[in-house]
Amino acid sequence: MGRSIFIVLYGLTFFFFSNLALANSSTLNQLPTDSRVYSRLPKFTDVHLSPSGDSVAFVQNFLQPEIALLQVFNIRSGKTVDLLKTDNENIKINWFHWANEETLIVSALFSMERNGVNTYETRLLATDITTKKSRLIVKQSRLSNKTGVRSQFQDQVIDFLPEDPEHILIALDSDVLHEPSVFKLNINTGKQKRIEKGKLRIRTWMTDRQSNLRLGHALNYKTGETKIWVKRGPTSKKWETLFEYNALDDLSQQIIPAGFSHSGNTLYYQKYLNDKLALFKVNLETNHSELVYSDPKFDVNGGLVYSKMSQQVIGVRHSNSPSGVVYWGGTRDKLQKGLDLAFPDTSNYVTSFNQDENVYLSYSESDHIPGRYYLGDRKTGSLNHLFLTYPEITADTLIEHKKITYKARDGLEIEAFLTLPHNSKTNLPTILYPHGGPGSRTFSGFDYWTSFFVSRGFAVLRPNFRGSEGFGFEFAQSQVGAWGLQMQDDLTDATHWMIDEGISNPEKVCIVGASYGGYAALMATVKTPDLFKCAISFAGVSDLSLLVRESKRFLNAKFVKQQIGSERSDLKARSPYHNVDKIITPILLLHGEEDATVDIKHSEIMYKALKKQDKSVKYVELENGDHFLSIQRNRRELFDEMDAFLREHIGI
Repeated sequence: MGRSIFIVLYGLTFFFFSNLALANSSTLNQLPTDSRVYSRLPKFTDVHLSPSGDSVAFVQNFLQPEIALLQVFNIRSGKTVDLLKTDNENIKINWFHWANEETLIVSALFSMERNGVNTYETRLLATDITTKKSRLIVKQSRLSNKTGVRSQFQDQVIDFLPEDPEHILIALDSDVLHEPSVFKLNINTGKQKRIEKGKLRIRTWMTDRQSNLRLGHALNYKTGETKIWVKRGPTSKKWETLFEYNALDDLSQQIIPAGFSHSGNTLYYQKYLNDKLALFKVNLETNHSELVYSDPKFDVNGGLVYSKMSQQVIGVRHSNSPSGVVYWGGTRDKLQKGLDLAFPDTSNYVTSFNQDENVYLSYSESDHIPGRYYLGDRKTGSLNHLFLTYPEITADTLIEHKKITYKARDGLEIEAFLTLPHNSKTNLPTILYPHGGPGSRTFSGFDYWTSFFVSRGFAVLRPNFRGSEGFGFEFAQSQVGAWGLQMQDDLTDATHWMIDEGISNPEKVCIVGASYGGYAALMATVKTPDLFKCAISFAGVSDLSLLVRESKRFLNAKFVKQQIGSERSDLKARSPYHNVDKIITPILLLHGEEDATVDIKHSEIMYKALKKQDKSVKYVELENGDHFLSIQRNRRELFDEMDAFLREHIGI
């Protein structure tokens, strides 16, 4: 056994066994030499503990050959079993779950054309750990609904039925398209029994802690009418409306069901309180509601945390908590405090427990530590190091992200994260890196794009511009009809702040983004042609009119139209594609061939329009690529192209 270090804090003893880790430690002291260190897929992802705690399942990404393997590591024997292999091109492992000690339920994701539209599909597999064989759980012959269309998503598990490990509850729209019925499905035989027929425009279902079907979330996509239907008791047969609001007319009244109490008499839910999402609970017998937890500065929009043993609610996930969870005290809170004291330089998350809650997995990361998995035992107080997510990247090669605020032109304070190269503070070549979404958010913590840019000597600023989630209703809703307007101005103001502070060299600033961030990068070349010396768009939207037209083929067309806008002249004014004549900035366009999120047409038409007017542009199509850079060679090619482009236009 290798060298061990013992740390005793809060009754926990931490063991670090250098030869226990499955990660290759031979590269840990080597400095990154090229973009490929940052562009590789994380070596280990989706790490989950078995019910007994004797095994760990995970996906491991390999470079030679470039494959992803679903594997199970037996902690007692030290042996690893290979279960499923994919190259992430035709089929991807979407998620998996321990059904029991011998079987994993696996969601397989792939792209497929439906009615001329490239979309995602899912199928559900049961994988036997002993035989290493997998089988489709859902019988395809039973899935054609009355319209003759087969269910698109076949992995919508409602409840894994922990007390009945041979069955699951699953939602399938095999009766009425887009109104899923609920089936009890045998994972060994595929035999299914319908327990609730699709009705009332219910799109999603929820069970209580005893696996009784108790809640349906209904949405009329045409009118926005939304209802939360419940059965008030575990044995009730009657569905009643508990809450209703209109998601198109007034989203400030939104209700988000979070889960049931152990008794089943109480439903937890989230709604806005003083502009921020907060956690409430309602007594289903009396209809009395009360506040459970709120944060005056940020939305509380995470899920509930339950004890596996007691099935009691013990906390809520909250992205602005250092551990990602706010606990209501108790032993779990003590465990979290022990981890935080032992590892004060990282954010530490308990990610998985075995059935008796003695064995657990934790994950630690920070700005300068990409990610480490540990296996803990509460009885012995031990914590063993398991995996490094990026074994080639070490702490001494990464930089801390500094949270800053800057004022937008209207005086609004905008949060952003600033990362500077080693020993450099002023007059730096700079990357402005807006996030995608746009209804997502930039956090502190390891980011492989940022780490790559900083390794090249660039300062990086990542603003949480208007429309970012987590800062309250008004801030999030400010994206409605504002693509290319105030949201874009927030990015311009961020760049001017960097220049005014002396951090950025005004002659060496580039804007880089993916998805919505790609749109923002392109729009920056239209609105502020002299501010940025180059722009990079991966999978970016270029034509808002096209985006709205494309949405007509989907259920949420009215929601897209409301968010983006509908006036044709206005959409054109806010679309890079229709304003190519204003562009003088060199542009790099990249897009995955099989992107089912943002159609590749957006990059194709942008490239043709730029070339037609003899603009400086390069276009790269990533073979079989998706929206998420799931294929290793695509990720590598994108980073190599960005590396060369940035060196040419703002390189040191």
